[in-house]
This record gives sequence, structure tokens and C-alpha cells, in this order.
Amino acid sequence: MSTKKDYLRPIDFKTGRIDMNHGAGGRAAAQLIEELFARAFENPALREGNDGAVLPAPPPGHRLVMATDAHVISPLFFPGGDIGALSVHGTVNDVAMMGAQPLYLAASFILEEGYPLADLKRLVDSMAAAAREAGVAIVTGDTKVVEQGKGDGVFISTTGVGWLPPGRRLAGDQARPGDVVLVSGTVGEHGVAVLSLRESLEFETAITSDTAALNGLTAAMLATVPEGSVRVLRDPTRGGLATTLNEITRQSGVGITLDEAAIPVLPQVEAACELLGLDPLYVANEGKLVAVCAPEVAEALLAAMRHHPRGHGAARIGVVTEDPHRFVQMTTRFGGRRVVDWLSGEQLPRIC
Repeated sequence: MSTKKDYLRPIDFKTGRIDMNHGAGGRAAAQLIEELFARAFENPALREGNDGAVLPAPPPGHRLVMATDAHVISPLFFPGGDIGALSVHGTVNDVAMMGAQPLYLAASFILEEGYPLADLKRLVDSMAAAAREAGVAIVTGDTKVVEQGKGDGVFISTTGVGWLPPGRRLAGDQARPGDVVLVSGTVGEHGVAVLSLRESLEFETAITSDTAALNGLTAAMLATVPEGSVRVLRDPTRGGLATTLNEITRQSGVGITLDEAAIPVLPQVEAACELLGLDPLYVANEGKLVAVCAPEVAEALLAAMRHHPRGHGAARIGVVTEDPHRFVQMTTRFGGRRVVDWLSGEQLPRIC
């Protein structure tokens, strides 16, 4: 029989706030884990309540892929998403870009004293829904609390683990002259959506983040064409499409020539970037991918991408070239050519 002394009131998720006790490792911390995180992320590994998770070995010949990401976006809620869903999508996509099947996530939360528990519950529920949709389990994690004024509400770090089939290798050093560059859809929505809210900007047409898990799309793509014909997959997040392509040319020792007219950008994103003095090629995306593939499979791969809900706006945007300088160049709409160089700084800080 429990006594009044042992009785714990349920956490007040309507008006309560994070306090230092929630990170002290005692009863309040255990209650937060049980009533919020364990309940939202429920799965057998998490239910065991250990300091880590014991995972099954991959099938014979498969290799493990691991990726980790930290999420410090401001604001925490933005049009089309929030830091909770973003923390799942970002790491799931990093594993998927390696050609692997994402399976498990670990999550670490740094919470600021005074943060509303109602908002934290919204973020955790969003994160749980994103994990379910992506088909991954959040199997272990950690929570820390910092004093008020020493954080920014919530920071989330996630680490993902997946299985890579035998013989598959997708990497930034695999692009070859003659290969084709594809993108899965319009670019720039995420960065513009976050910035518009941050700066209290209003546009005639709503701009929402494209944040999404892409493992379903990558699986469909890789099942469509022969093994090895997809050379590189990347998600153009921080630094946008331009930075991602420069990373590929540097790793592979090649050049890339883009066709500006072929790069899909929503009119409202293009207009917003023009107003703000931004180049959409450098603006972050959270639900798009870049693929470099052999020329003979480009049309089949493009068709497979367009058949998937996450790739219906896919386009062929460029070609890999021989270039000892490793430049990304672009043929403009006016017939000229310009170099699409690395950013010298950061256009949009705290964007993912």
C-alpha cells in the first residue's frame, strides 16, 4: 500500500515548466522520463529502462551505418514543422543518404530551466510521430537541464543506426565525368520558412518547411536501377544545394555544370529570396535530396523519383564534368556562365 508521502502527482503538462530537478537524476527526472519520453517513444528496448539499448545484429553481409546530428534551430516551431520532427528527419536522412535502411535512433535533450512543459510535450509528440512515419524506433536517450538564460528552450541531438546491404557504396567520392545530377524537388523552402517567422515577415503565399524523412524515397530509387549506378546521395541541408554540390566536386575531384533554368524553385521562395538578398541555391532544405547517377539510368531514376510522394517535383539539373579545379558552374537563364562557389560565411544561422 502506498502512503501519502510516496504519492507523486502527475506532471502538469498544461501550466508546468521545466525546473532543475528534472535534470538532477532523482525522482522528478525519472517521472519526466516515464510520463513523457517513455510514453511517447514506447518500444521494447526503451521499456527495459537501461542506460543503452541492445540491438539485433544485421543480416549476414550487411554493415552498420551510423550518423549523428545536433539541432539548435530558432524558433523551435516553424511553418511546416518543429525541432522535434526535424531532429528525426535530419538523422534518418543522413543514414538513408548512405544507401542504408534507418532502423534506430538515440536522442539527447538539453532543456532550459523554465521551458513550458506543454511546448515540450508538443515537441516530443511530434518527434514520436515523425519516428513512426519513418519506421524507426527511438531506443535510448538522455536528458539534461541547464539554468535559465544558458540555453534556448530545447536543443536535441540524435544518432541514427541503419543497415547497409552487401556491396553497396554511395559516397561523395564516387561521382564520375558524364554522370547526371538530379534533385528531388524545389529548393529553399525550409530556410525561407524559418527566416520568415524569425523576422516576422509575411508573404502573400504561405511558405512552409519541406522537412520530411526521405528513406522511403531512397529505397524506391535504389530498387529501380542496377546496383552501383547511383553514385552519390546527399540531402542539401545547411548551406543548401550549392554547398552540397561543392562538397561532391571536392571529394570526387570533378566539376559540375548546372542549368539554372532546370533548378526548381517555388515562385514565392524566389520572390522572398530576392527581397531578402538571398540566393535560393544556398538556402537550407530538410526534405530534398541530390542524386548523382550514371547517365544511362538517369531517366529511369527520375521517373521513380517523380512517382514517389517525396520526389514528385524531381528534376535533372546538371552534369558532372572533368575539371581539375573542381568548380561548380552554372549556365544562367541568359546564356552566360557563373561559378557557384562555397559560401564565405553563413547566410542563415540557427536554421537546423
